[in-house]
Amino acid sequence: MANQDEAGNKAANKVADKQKTIQQQQDQKDAKTQKQESDEAVQTGVDQPAPPFPQQHLAKPGIEAEMELKPKFMAEQYKGSGKLEGQAAIVTGADSGIGRAVAVLFAREGADVAVMYLNEHEDAEETKRCIEAEGRRCITIPGDVKDPAFCKDAVAKVVAGFGRLDVLVNNAAFQEHAGSLLDITDERLDETFRTNIYGYFHMARAALPHLKRGAAIVNTGSVTGLKGSGKLLDYSSTKGAIHAFTMSLAASLIEQGIRVNAVAPGPVWTPLNPADQSPDKIKEFGASTTYKRPAQPEELSPAYVFLASSVCSGYITGIVLPVTGVVGE
Repeated sequence: MANQDEAGNKAANKVADKQKTIQQQQDQKDAKTQKQESDEAVQTGVDQPAPPFPQQHLAKPGIEAEMELKPKFMAEQYKGSGKLEGQAAIVTGADSGIGRAVAVLFAREGADVAVMYLNEHEDAEETKRCIEAEGRRCITIPGDVKDPAFCKDAVAKVVAGFGRLDVLVNNAAFQEHAGSLLDITDERLDETFRTNIYGYFHMARAALPHLKRGAAIVNTGSVTGLKGSGKLLDYSSTKGAIHAFTMSLAASLIEQGIRVNAVAPGPVWTPLNPADQSPDKIKEFGASTTYKRPAQPEELSPAYVFLASSVCSGYITGIVLPVTGVVGE
């Protein structure tokens, strides 16, 4: 019996020594990895700007032309292949940021594009110039998507001008941070909800009579609609509502052959954020992502092309596509 115990102890000690050796080997590798790690932003393709960013605070609604570091939206390496050839699209909030980048790629894919925006006329004209440089027609329409009459009139102008409507991108948004729920007045709550979710309803309702089989609606959601945000209580609530609206409208329209999807961006370098955050906070904008930087608009726009084109996503509807810069989100 003593011999059996001794043999058992030797075997156990041998296993323990083996495990210790494995641990030591991994500890050595970890030490090397820690030395190699840096705070530099991750680049998986075209090099993109990374923190620290200019400590700038913009007045709302935020003018891209006034930004010290301009967002990248042209996606020079993206080659069009006719995915939206001969189609007509509306993009709300297309004067700048994600909307501008989407409008440019839609034009590169062969679509005429209507640029809807609030009152950022200089930015809207630059977007129009870029669309026309792609060889497509552009209509610019200023106004407030909170107003259902304006939305109806705007859609009518687009159909009259282009002769059709194939894609609607709901993208216009209002965002203002708040340190507490008590900071959010009824007036602010109304502005956020009526812009971000009522506006999507108004635009979709106005567009629907003109959309035919093969048409698509793409909504801009947000990672805040997936995870919430302690400083963006009203904004993230509207984004969660947009995600639910997307799935519900997709179910409602599938029998008509109309697809409805959404993109949920993480932090993106657009006028929306310097117009919301303080200069000291905007300096490190996006640094908490896995990429250690925010996305540029040109990194989001191909996702909208994918969801707008029935060639690419004809069997996809009712999804919220996350483009967040975070592993697993």
